[in-house]
Amino acid sequence: MSNIIAGHFQLQDEIANARLALLDAGFGAARISSFYVNPPGQHDVYELGGDHDKSPGAKESDEGVVKGGAAGAVAGAVVGAATMPVTGPIGPVVGALVGAHVGSLYSLHKMKEAGEPDEDGSNVRAPRKAGMMIAVAVDDQAQEQRALGVLLRLGAREIERAEGQITAGDWRDFDPNSLPELIAG
Repeated sequence: MSNIIAGHFQLQDEIANARLALLDAGFGAARISSFYVNPPGQHDVYELGGDHDKSPGAKESDEGVVKGGAAGAVAGAVVGAATMPVTGPIGPVVGALVGAHVGSLYSLHKMKEAGEPDEDGSNVRAPRKAGMMIAVAVDDQAQEQRALGVLLRLGAREIERAEGQITAGDWRDFDPNSLPELIAG
């Protein structure tokens, strides 16, 4: 594994210029990779499509729906019991069913989107944005600074540092779902 410096550009011409500038800065062509990153959710990691087997942040949804449903059922049964003189014995039953449904729907607000912080403060980095990227493998701090300087000079946005392998111009172990470690812009 080597360190990789990567940045986003809007246009293919900007990527082509960045490739030439990195070559002029002494980086070998085999150590430079350019590619397009699809928007989150469109990486087709799974056979049926999408990036995840379930929605990020939905890991607590089952528990939340059960808790919300139970609380709603109790509240609905109490309200339904108060209407027994008018509705008869069906009041508490209908109240419990309606309350359980409303409570389970309300509990879905606990779900989080990718990039939102968890309760313990982890997962605070935003997901990687879509767009054209160019990446270069660097061997040491001097090369990293040289690559960073080239990308900044050319107007790269969201420059990140990562670990991986660029072989023959292909970043084979690039994970579009990983959270980027931004170092500039």
